[in-house]
Amino acid sequence: MKKRTLAYYLRIYLKILAQDIKSKMSYRADFFISTIGMIATNIAGVLSFWLVFQTFPSINGWNYYEMLFLYGFSLVSATPAQCLFDNNWNLRFQVYSGDFIKYCFRPINVFFYFMSEVFDIKGLGQCIFGIVAVAYAWIKLGIPFEFYSILLLIVAVLSASLFVIAILNLAASACFWLVNAFFVLTLSNQLRDFAKYPLTVFTPALRIAFTFIIPIGYMAYYPSLLFLRPEEVSWIVWLTPIFGIAFFYLSYKVWMKGALAYSGTGS
Repeated sequence: MKKRTLAYYLRIYLKILAQDIKSKMSYRADFFISTIGMIATNIAGVLSFWLVFQTFPSINGWNYYEMLFLYGFSLVSATPAQCLFDNNWNLRFQVYSGDFIKYCFRPINVFFYFMSEVFDIKGLGQCIFGIVAVAYAWIKLGIPFEFYSILLLIVAVLSASLFVIAILNLAASACFWLVNAFFVLTLSNQLRDFAKYPLTVFTPALRIAFTFIIPIGYMAYYPSLLFLRPEEVSWIVWLTPIFGIAFFYLSYKVWMKGALAYSGTGS
């Protein structure tokens, strides 16, 4: 069997992406309404921070611009999961209806084939909003604008994104074993909202849980310390890229184990 290279998968993905975007743009009203809704939701989130800080000068030592940086960072780090892995939300329907079996008979990676069918273009609007929030907070906080800082920010965002994607993969993979796994996806999405806050506002027990059990802290808080509180950076922060890769790989293996088990049962 011919070896599948990265270039091979990239060519296939671009073709599938083009078709998916064409189909979405045929319903332009739905696209624009959804995009406006997403932007409005994010604006409401920023306004809620602003209203709170009109009464309190800081929250557990974190000022408005630091919180805004965290908020924007969490939006940007969630973008790859939103755009590239959003089909995870449809996995339960495919599994329960039996339609998922079609992905098991194609001569390409099942995980790649399934994820490539959907590209949520609305996530780009979320990304732009997050970039603007981070840039504005960056300026207000007086963080040096240097090549090293920008490069570090890109690495930090990509590392954090791996955690967002991994948690989504793991939550979605529950569909292969649980009859009603939608609550798992919903719970993972709700937990992701905690990434917009510094871990210091939570109890010690939750800090441990959000670091070693459900790694919410790596989605924004730990990477953001590199820019907001460099004096508080520990070895855990510097190992974020390694942890992210390992956690993503684990989520991929779990997802694939469920997919292969599904195919083996002939469901």
